[in-house]
Amino acid sequence: MFGIADYGAFVVAIIIFLAIPGPGNLAIITSTGKGAIRGGLAAALGLIAGDQMLMWAAVAGVAALLGAYPPAFKAVQWLGAAYLAWLGFKMLTAKPGAAPVLNIRPQQYFRQALMITLLNPKAIVFYMAFFPLFVDPARHQGLTTFAVMALTIAVLTFIYCLIATLLTHFLAERLRANPRISATLEKLAGVFLIAFGLKLAVSR
Repeated sequence: MFGIADYGAFVVAIIIFLAIPGPGNLAIITSTGKGAIRGGLAAALGLIAGDQMLMWAAVAGVAALLGAYPPAFKAVQWLGAAYLAWLGFKMLTAKPGAAPVLNIRPQQYFRQALMITLLNPKAIVFYMAFFPLFVDPARHQGLTTFAVMALTIAVLTFIYCLIATLLTHFLAERLRANPRISATLEKLAGVFLIAFGLKLAVSR
């Protein structure tokens, strides 16, 4: 199908990767908790936009450039780690009843989710390693093959994020009745963001 070897396996692999806990999932949950469904969907679009940019950067060979110049890769890696840690710190230090860490305007959720995605340099390497696994050399159709793969990832990501947003919103409505639980979950989310940042900083 369009030069993709085992399209069904490709779809299953994407779904599995989407379900793995990470900064993207946390961005959806946090944005929905702060900005309701509009906030969650705005963050979802930010994640999709970032993914698409990284995917096409990988196709264009940006990963090879970063590999040839390690300081550039390391600089982006540390920048991404610092951004995640900063978001986590803001959540940890937010006082009860204070203004939300993530602004209430949808474009803010979009931008922050976009930055979280773009500042993860490993995503480029991931796509460089992932795409070849499902490209059929005998039936490869050039950019058409990669376009279909990119579109599939975007659609699956949106569906996954929509489900996650709706579930988070449903639970958030019940958690707002107990401010202590909400505050604890926000602090926990902050800890996870800092942990993701540290993991990204020390990884090789």
